[in-house]
Amino acid sequence: MRWHIIEGEAGCEFAVAHQCTAVIVDALRASATAAMLFEAGATSILAVRDVADALRAKEEQPDALLYGERGGMPPEGFDFGNSPREAHHAAGKSVIFTTTTGAGRLVSCAGAPAILMGTTVNASAVARVAAGLENDVVLIPAGLTGAPEFDAQEDRCAAVGIAMKSGGEIGEGRALFEDWRERIDSEGFETLFAAAPHADKLRAINMEADVAYCAQVDLTDAVPSVCGQTSLGVMMEAVR
Repeated sequence: MRWHIIEGEAGCEFAVAHQCTAVIVDALRASATAAMLFEAGATSILAVRDVADALRAKEEQPDALLYGERGGMPPEGFDFGNSPREAHHAAGKSVIFTTTTGAGRLVSCAGAPAILMGTTVNASAVARVAAGLENDVVLIPAGLTGAPEFDAQEDRCAAVGIAMKSGGEIGEGRALFEDWRERIDSEGFETLFAAAPHADKLRAINMEADVAYCAQVDLTDAVPSVCGQTSLGVMMEAVR
């Protein structure tokens, strides 16, 4: 069993083509928000690519809560944004979820044998759950949809953090793994997350508190896992 680290859509394509477990790592903030929604007691999450699909799903599920963002902020008509600090509102509720990048990466992995979401806040649980599935694993730093040049260093950092927890053999992405393992050991997650360009975007919209929150390690053992597909997106449940 090998653990690969391949960024963005290329990672999604690799997972499908090679029938690997896919782990979407969108550290600021979708992976953390999804994990903490389940930790808070959300009953299910429907992840969709587009805001229009989320609003359509809301018409079909009027009791569900709309969580998500565009440009870091909740789209018009949404109940909450993409902040793990707002996850407690979802206790006992189903959630419809869309984000600029992470939710779309989930949809792009349709066809992989298993699709999980992971980051630092559930790193140990993700490593354990993925290892138990017995496929090769592709950790997919999400990056930024439509901007492959964007330096989403927090996603690479979190993906390497999960790989470190796994203790497994690293295949594709070994050089990236070695580089970021050294940086994690010397600087720590909080410092590396705070230095990421995405953190600057969150500070600009007064969401700086999410940066430190998302850099925490092993807050939950809830692992968002795709359990089905609809015409609008993918359904997730929590596995532990």
